[in-house]
Amino acid sequence: MTSPTTLSLALANETATAQLMADLALLTGPGDVITLSGDLGAGKTAAARAMIRYLADDEELEVPSPTFTLAQTYDLPSFPLIHADLYRIEGASELEEIGLAPLPEGNVALIEWPERAGEALPADRIDIALNHPPSLGSTARAAEITGHGKCAATVQRLKELRAFLEGAGYSEARRKRMPGDASIRSYARLIRDDGVFILMNSPKRPDGPAVYDGKSYSAAVHLAEDVKPFVAIDNGLRAQSLSAPAIHHADLDAGFLITEDFGTEVVIEGDPPAPMAERYEAATDMLAALHRQPLPDTLPLAPHVTYTIPPFDTEAMLVEISLMVEWYMPDRGVELSGELKAQFAGMWRGLLDSKLAAAAKTWVMRDFHSPNIIWLGEREGIKRIGIIDFQDAVLGPGEYDVVSLLQDARIDVPEQLELALLTRYIKARRADDANFDAAGFAELYAIMSAQRNTRLLGTFARLNRRDGKPQYLRHQPRIWTYLNRSLAHPALADFRNWYAANVPPPGS
Repeated sequence: MTSPTTLSLALANETATAQLMADLALLTGPGDVITLSGDLGAGKTAAARAMIRYLADDEELEVPSPTFTLAQTYDLPSFPLIHADLYRIEGASELEEIGLAPLPEGNVALIEWPERAGEALPADRIDIALNHPPSLGSTARAAEITGHGKCAATVQRLKELRAFLEGAGYSEARRKRMPGDASIRSYARLIRDDGVFILMNSPKRPDGPAVYDGKSYSAAVHLAEDVKPFVAIDNGLRAQSLSAPAIHHADLDAGFLITEDFGTEVVIEGDPPAPMAERYEAATDMLAALHRQPLPDTLPLAPHVTYTIPPFDTEAMLVEISLMVEWYMPDRGVELSGELKAQFAGMWRGLLDSKLAAAAKTWVMRDFHSPNIIWLGEREGIKRIGIIDFQDAVLGPGEYDVVSLLQDARIDVPEQLELALLTRYIKARRADDANFDAAGFAELYAIMSAQRNTRLLGTFARLNRRDGKPQYLRHQPRIWTYLNRSLAHPALADFRNWYAANVPPPGS
């Protein structure tokens, strides 16, 4: 059994309490239970209010004490949260009446007066004990944060985070929540008098089941295991005079970074959001510039330490493609026979083996699309494209990132704009290399589109079924449209027939 981990500290005022709760919120996720104990006036509700406002990204949000309602639910951007006050209950037997036994699945629970629940609280939880010693002054509080069971690791990471911020000189910065992504990473803005900076929390990725030839999915497809690839690729992009964020402070072992903040200006507009043509043109030009010359496969990471970019080869692509069979097809109520599964894998292996070997290799960022591109209008040319997500970069065909941009999984890119930008890319490549093979590029673009969109259908089904993130399903019809565009290429005629015969569209 894991021993509890405790962090003890003095909180000088409510600002310090808000900073603590924001730091804890950065490490918190659905299913976590946080208790708040202490005498009347110890600051329990103030601490809960600070966390809820941070997670809601609303400093003015009304967060009343739930003393009389007993429990109040908040539908926050990342997950629902239930704030409970057990002061008026007589014992654990009353928890079911107020919806706390069992605790709602997928919620974060903030519970004041937890001692009233007796032994009913889960073993995996974080306890925050607050008290008001007169020696600290009228506004100060003493806090003792203890992680039990699985949550001991969370409190240990909270210790490491606060030490990192203190050492970097950001402990007094105001924290502001930032949206997360589909990964285990989380982010916050750190606001000081001298500017705004980004805090990245990138814990080491836990190993999943070794089901892909003895490897976990992340290892088999070369997803970043820790923060080191981000730092190495960042160094490489900046060496190419591209706009990746400057890294001001780093703890490579713990997985914390403080970086330049590119702001919030994006490359899309409207409702529903649509591409801004000028900005997509600049992004297309940036890719063409990156792809026009050979790039190293080993990059500096730290003094006397290098990072080797892994290959995006047939084996990695086949594992990604398998997500369609493992997750998307069952989600549509289809169970392929062993023969059809073998046929599917064999078709893809034959195609990838024949095309990847001869393809030029470059840095493939993998998710070079609208959520990961910041517009830096004060800069010039391709430097206006701020790149923020590249830790999963691999060595592979540049066509893949062109697909990521022009068949954006999150927004509709009109086919006419896609074709115009493809023409722009080809012209830029031909301007640098008169022998650039436009037909070969178009063929591999279609193949990479089919591979990526096949994978995304499976990925988004998995995010729904396994991770409880149904919001990703809304993108599947768009991905299906992109997939059918690519399957129209003559090189994919056999695939077009196989998908038509065996793969049902989303929502069918």
